[in-house]
Amino acid sequence: CGGERRREERSSSSTSSAQPASSKMTKGTQAFGQRHNKNHVVCRRCGRKSYHVQKSQCSSCSYPEKKMRRYNWSIKALRRRTDGTGRMKHLKTMPRRFKNGFREGTQAKPQKARE
Repeated sequence: CGGERRREERSSSSTSSAQPASSKMTKGTQAFGQRHNKNHVVCRRCGRKSYHVQKSQCSSCSYPEKKMRRYNWSIKALRRRTDGTGRMKHLKTMPRRFKNGFREGTQAKPQKARE
């Protein structure tokens, strides 16, 4: 019985203090129009929009620190920037060079001389 009476009081009080839609304080669509200050800009090391201008530090890669920011609690973040996700200019030649014993300065024998 008491619960019904409380519900009625709540509903009546909320409808009486309703404000017009234009003066509402919301966190949604209206608030997005107020956003014109930039705290984060593009980082020159990782390329993400995570470099904090006032702190002068990237929240993603920790630039200008020498060591890259890396935490094991974020497995997906490790996977995104681990070996093999980029160009691998040096690393992609390693299996072939390992197979041939890292030889250097030799010339391949002509095909006719091999037979």
